[in-house]
Amino acid sequence: MQRELGAETELIAGAGGVFVVAVDGREIFSKAKAGRFPEVGEVIAAIKGGGK
Repeated sequence: MQRELGAETELIAGAGGVFVVAVDGREIFSKAKAGRFPEVGEVIAAIKGGGK
């Protein structure tokens, strides 16, 4: 994301298969809600488009 958006990213290790992407406290993608991992480019597209 640094290259595409100029954004600093952080991976926070968790447990239980949780995968959530948030930007400035706003949820962009949740594996639990979508029932899947994001497709290639889906998270960056959501960020550029303002999310859901």
